[in-house]
Amino acid sequence: MPEVEIHIGGRSFEVACQDGEQHFLQAAAKLLDDEAQVLTNQIGRLPEPRMLLMAGLMLADKTAGLEDRLSETQAQMEAVQAELQAMKDAGPEQVEVAVIPSEVTDTLAELAARAESLADRVEEKVG
Repeated sequence: MPEVEIHIGGRSFEVACQDGEQHFLQAAAKLLDDEAQVLTNQIGRLPEPRMLLMAGLMLADKTAGLEDRLSETQAQMEAVQAELQAMKDAGPEQVEVAVIPSEVTDTLAELAARAESLADRVEEKVG
């Protein structure tokens, strides 16, 4: 079992971990060290157990907030997926198009022909 030296709050610790997990341990130690540095900058030097406790609590608070946001996001995603599935199940939407009666189109064509005839007469008189 490999031993890894980690640094938290300006202190060094030897920690054993499973083979191949050194990177994860270093990443976790970095998160804890970042929180410890915030404490050290704000308060100054703290006893080791207190510093580790406070840094751990700060990380736990951040983690709890992220877990809440993750749960909300998963619920939103599930709602969107359900809505998408409902849309897929419903199939294509039918759209009804109004049919214009032939009498109306005939009347409009007649009116257009009259308008053109009147325009031709006006051009003859003006020109």
